[in-house]
Order: sequence, then structure tokens, then C-alpha cells
Amino acid sequence: MKRISLFILFIFVGMFLEAGAVDIYVSLTGAETNPGTKEKPLASLHSAIRKARELRRLKDPSIKTGIRIIMGNGVYQLTEPIVLRPEDSGTKDSPTEILALPETKAVLSGGIGINGWRKPNTNIPGLPKASAGKVWVANLPQPGGIDLPFRQLWVNGNKATRAKNYNGEQMGRILSWDKKNQTCKIPISRNINLTNINGMEMLIHQWWAIANLRIKTIKRVGNAAELSFMQPESRIQSEHPWPAPWISEKTGNSAFYLSNAIQFLDEPGEWFQDLQNHKLYYWPRPSENMLNATVIAPALENLVKIVGTIDHQVANISFKNISFEHSTWLRPSQQGHVPHQAGMYMVDAYKLQIPGTADKAALENQAWVGRPAAAVEVNYANNTSFESCRFEHLASTGLDYKKGTSHNLIKGNLFKDIGGSAILVGTFSDEATEVHLPYNPSDQREISTNDTIENNLITDVTNEDWGAVGIGAGYVRGIDIRHNEISDVSYSGISVGWGWTKTQNAMKNNTIAGNRIHHYGKHMYDVAGIYTLSAQLHSIINENVVDSIYKAPYAHLPEHWFYLYTDEGSSYFTIKDNWTPAEKYLQNANGPGNLWQNNGPKVAEHIKQNAGLEKPYQYLRKEKSIYSKSGINKAIEKSAVFELIFKNADLPGNKELETFAKENNLLPAAIYKWNNRLVVYTTSLKTESLQQTLKRLNASEIKLYEDLIYDFKREKNCGDSTVEEWDNIILSANLVKDKKLQDEYLDYHQTQFEKWPEVSKGFCNAQFQRLAIFKKDRQLMLMISISKGKKLDDLNPKTTLNNPRVDEWNAIMKKYQEGIEGAKPEEVWVFFKPIA
Repeated sequence: MKRISLFILFIFVGMFLEAGAVDIYVSLTGAETNPGTKEKPLASLHSAIRKARELRRLKDPSIKTGIRIIMGNGVYQLTEPIVLRPEDSGTKDSPTEILALPETKAVLSGGIGINGWRKPNTNIPGLPKASAGKVWVANLPQPGGIDLPFRQLWVNGNKATRAKNYNGEQMGRILSWDKKNQTCKIPISRNINLTNINGMEMLIHQWWAIANLRIKTIKRVGNAAELSFMQPESRIQSEHPWPAPWISEKTGNSAFYLSNAIQFLDEPGEWFQDLQNHKLYYWPRPSENMLNATVIAPALENLVKIVGTIDHQVANISFKNISFEHSTWLRPSQQGHVPHQAGMYMVDAYKLQIPGTADKAALENQAWVGRPAAAVEVNYANNTSFESCRFEHLASTGLDYKKGTSHNLIKGNLFKDIGGSAILVGTFSDEATEVHLPYNPSDQREISTNDTIENNLITDVTNEDWGAVGIGAGYVRGIDIRHNEISDVSYSGISVGWGWTKTQNAMKNNTIAGNRIHHYGKHMYDVAGIYTLSAQLHSIINENVVDSIYKAPYAHLPEHWFYLYTDEGSSYFTIKDNWTPAEKYLQNANGPGNLWQNNGPKVAEHIKQNAGLEKPYQYLRKEKSIYSKSGINKAIEKSAVFELIFKNADLPGNKELETFAKENNLLPAAIYKWNNRLVVYTTSLKTESLQQTLKRLNASEIKLYEDLIYDFKREKNCGDSTVEEWDNIILSANLVKDKKLQDEYLDYHQTQFEKWPEVSKGFCNAQFQRLAIFKKDRQLMLMISISKGKKLDDLNPKTTLNNPRVDEWNAIMKKYQEGIEGAKPEEVWVFFKPIA
């Protein structure tokens, strides 16, 4: 009996070991010669990954249900990136997890601490007199005996400012840009010292992107300074057409500042790296004591790289509760940085002398782009994940799933204090492919497919490359971006698509749903909470909340901001049930198949409440950045009317117009017909889009009526509230050609409420909700709003009932009005009939 019991025990133990999982421990107090147990941990993640790799290579039975690499508390300073290869892959039943236990913080850092701070005992050449005695100095780190180059510095966890000539948020304005000679003129002021230019840079703000340009020479030209720049960025900056330096008397020329010179070190929080003398200078903030401050400079561009191939992918590896901090990005210091869009820098770009390509007949520019480095980069990987991690204090992109990724998960993470984009996914062209060419590779495994980004908090990102985005997706398929919260970004919150083309391509089945995007557009315009490009078959944008766009201080076009923005070639989207404070959207050169439905301030309250982080992840909100003191834009909504005139009454049919309405955020009831004319009654928030999209209807003439010469509103003029639903009646007439009579007509309407109050009383009696008159040249558009279901013929007699002054008014008006072209003899006002 005893032998049988022992036999059963041995079987039980063997089954447990075979079905178990392996835990490999890593600790700052460990040793690389240790076995990696809890009692004797390894000292580095690199060694733990190698140990796990060997267990998989040998098919050790102990890993049947997986491997956990458990990192202890503390900062793990990396001297090289952590690299995960196909050989490190787990399986669905035996995944590899790299994690820190709850209540601990394991940091993978690419930074180097800078110690030995002291007050200098001699004068610092070039330092402003006002800064003397306030600046501290330390020796530059010299790994390998060479000064460490860097563009960021963190003091006690706060990013310091590279010394610049304008303090705070202030910037100057360029005077001119000479494309031929590749030079720029700026005003000379007390903020600009023309000496010590070695290493000096210029940041210039232009439309939806900035550029970082290394200065080659500065020379005085009268009251200006003329700057030339290093190559290759000098050529690219002057040759590429979009985005270009802005020159405008109305809104001001492109803003700029200069940086990285000792003479600019003139306020607390600024630093300067003196490579010539191997020193680092810093003016501490009032709260900082340099004798015990933690000062970190970044040294590695990549902290982690997951590197598969198209035939041998990395799979089933996850990171949980790990922090990634202190990455660098040095390209702007080495080759400049001239982005095309979304932070993708141009390696070549120019304007075509003869416009037109096979895909776009009117295309007048060409560009080839590179992709900025990321703290964590992933290529050819599936079923990997990052959950409950922190991405902080990073120079460029935070997390980048670049090519050939599928079924990966980015969930419940914090992205904060990042110079570029928080998250990028998918191909954005590359240095071998012109950016406007549709991408649809013969090997579909290249396409990033079915990746998920959900419940992440993204805040204070794009704080150096202002044209980067919160979440950016290029040519992706089946991506699911939902329930993220994005705030405090310099440009757009979510950007999906690339190529500027309505040609069908690799993109389809993409979803952007339930996200909350607010406090965006901090520095740039031509911007939106959600932005799309190109054809994306069966894609949907729904139940998002977009609000609170900043008043960017240096906007080129102050009104050119949007909540939703479907840009060039955007096609086959359903945009539905998105809450925004107003319908301030832009549809720029869209393709076919878009459906806009129920967007704006009237979206159901539960949609507004449910957007953003779901309940289990709302604890992340305590990490949100303090919002800028910049004001918030408010959309001012006014009525507007478009009139389209067709030759030979060759108008589009009702079905075609109904399709047009669905694609262009209009109700079919907003479109009216008469004879050879169409009228679209809309708002000023939609006119920019419609000025482009209405061209598709091939009218011989398109007229916009924005001059509102008379506006009766029931709430204001009758003292009672309007009904919730009403119908609009559209009429049109001409003023007579006599200019004197036209002026008399306008004067009558400008003074009617004071001199002819009986007229508005008549409108009140008739229960008119609104009566507005628009004027374009001498043509008038009259809009009468009445309660839904009522008839104008029944209401109109009430305007004159017991009100003879209205009859008098109507008699006077007859001498100023006549019929428009095509009206019948003696017919003055013609009625446009709604198509629906």
C-alpha cells in the first residue's frame, strides 16, 4: 500500500511540473551568474530573455503554460536596446510575459544621470549678465570618452527647456523666406545675439508642422538678420511646397524661435550643452536644489525592439506594468527635421513643374519620407501586447508598431511627456515610395492588421514635434481604436490614413469608436480631434466625444480648426453619433461612399458619458497634464445659402442629391430645386467643405450667400421660445438694378424693427419661427421657418390680419423687387421646393 501511495505521489508531482510555468526574476540586487529564482534573481532583463530563449530552444517541459519574467522595483539603466526576436516567441498556450508586480515600478531607462553640480567659480563666456550667479554647471557624460549628445534634459522628472531666445510661449515672426537662395530674414531685437552660432537652431511654425533647421550663417542686412542653413534640410525646406513658410499681413508670418546658444540661457528651467568645453549649464527652477537633484539626459533612441521578419514573426509576448523612460532622438541635430505630416520627415520633396501623376491628375508635389525613432519599436509581430505600462519622458515616438503587425493589443497604458506621437501603427510610406502612391503590397502580411488600441491615457505628447499626433495610423486594416482619452496635444488627436488618394488600397475595416479627445491643437492649425486620409472601405467613426480645441497663439488661419476632418481622398467612411459642441467639420477633396449621420451637440447623453476611458481604467485620469492657459475656441454658427445654377436645367436627380447629402453631412431636406437652380441651406460651419464638394455636381456657377441683411427670430422678437422642429421655405428674387433703390431697400430692413414694429408683430401672429434674408450682389434669398407640418399658405394671412401696416409695408417693397432670370412675367418671388 505504501509503494502504491509513493507511486501516485510521483505521478502527481510529475504532472504538476510538466503543466507548470516558469518564473524568472530580475532585480537590481541580482547577479548575472544567478539562476533567476526569486531568491537569486538575475541582474538584467537581457539575461532573463536569454534564459527564456534557451528554455524554448530546448523545449523544456517546465514552460508548458508559459514563462513570466518578473522585474523587481527600480530603474534599470540600459546601455543597449532590449531586443526580442522570433526565437523569443511564445505560443497561445505558452506565452512569455515581462512584468512588474502590482505596487512596484520597474523602469527601463535609456538615460544617464548627471551629477557633480556646482556653482561655477569663473565667468561663463557668452552668458547674459542677468544670468550670472544663477547658473549651475556639471561635466558632460562621456561614455566611450566622447561627450554625450542629447536634446532633452529632465530634472526631478520635469523636462527642462533647451535655451532659446524667446521665453515662455513667446515666438517671433519671420520677415521673409527666399526659396531660391534658401535663406530666411528675421527681425533683429534684444532677444537675438548674432554671436556664438555654432550649434544654433531655428524652429519655424508652418501650417500643420514645424521644422528644425540647423543654422549655418547669420549676417546683418539693415534692420534684419539673414539666416542660411545646413544641408540637407536647407534644400528640402526651400523646395517642398507643403507645408511652407507662411507670409501674411492679415494673420502674421510664420512664427519662429532660435535655440541652443549660451546667450539664450536667461530664465529658470533652461539649459545649454557646451560641447566645446564639455560642460552642461542649467538655471534651476525655484523648487530645485542642484545638490540633490536627479538630472537625467537620454542616451538611447530605442529602449526595446521587437524584430521579426515577414516569414518568422515574433509572437505571444507581453509587457505588463513596465515603465519605459528617457529615450533620445538625434536626427534633428545631425540632419535637421523637416516633416511632411504627422512627424514623418522628408528625405526629398519638391514641386512638380508639370502637375499630375497616374493617381492624381492635379498633384503638384512629390515627397519621400522617413519615420522618426521610437522608444519601443515593433516589426512583424503578432499577438503581442503592452498593458498597464507607462511611456514617459521620451524624445520622439513612444510606441511604434511599424510593419507587418497583427492582432496586437495596446491597452490601459499611460503616455505622457513625449516629444513626438504617443502611438504609431502601420506603414506611412517609406524612403522608397512616394507619399501619394496608394499602398497595397502583393504580400498582404506587410499590412498591419487587426491591431487594437484601447483605454489608454495620452496626455502632454507632441511637446517637441508639434506636428506629430496622439495616435497615428498609416496604411492599416481592421485597426480598432476605442475608449482612449487624449488631451494636451499640439496637433490632431487621432489620425488614420495616408496617401491622399481615393483609390482603394490596403486600408479597410478600420474603427475609431468611443474615444474622448479634448484640449488639442495647442500649437498647430489645419487640425482636428479625428483626422482621416484616403479610401478606407467599410470603416467607421462613431460615438466619439471631441471638445475643447485650444486657441493656438500663432495660427495661420485662425478659423481653420475642426472637430472632425476627412481630408483628401477619404472615402467609404460611416461617421455617426459623434458628440461635438458644434458641427464644425471639414470634408476636403473627399472621395465617394461616406455617410454622415447624427453628429453634433444633439447626440444622446449616454454616448457622451460613455466615451473615453472605461471604468476599470479611469484611475489613469489622475495622471492628466495641467492644461495650458490658452483659451478654448468656440464655434460661431451662422446661416448660409449656396445656389447652384445649371445650364439647360440639367440638374442632378433626387437620388443623386440624396447620396450627396449623406456624403456631405447634410440632410436631404436642406436641398431645394427650382427650374435650373439648386439651393443648399446650411451653416457657416459647413461652407468651407461645401465650397469644394459642391463642385462635384458640375454646376456652371456656384454662389454663396453669407450677407444676412435681415433676421427675424421668434425668441428674440416675439418673446417666446421656438418649437423644436420646423420646416424651411426658400424663396428668391432680385432687387431692381437702380443702386439708389437698392440702398433704400437695405435701409428699410435695417430699421424695420424700430420704425415698422407692426411687421415683426405680424410674423409673430403667423407663428413664424424665423425669417432671414441673404443678399448676393442684387439677388435675395428669403428663408421662412415654420413649425413642422404647418403650411405657409395657412400662416401667411395672419401677418396682415388686423394689421394694415403690413399691407403698407408689402406695397412699398414691390417697387424694389423683380423676378430672377427664368421667372414668369409678373412673378417676383420664386419658391424652391425641397427634394425630400
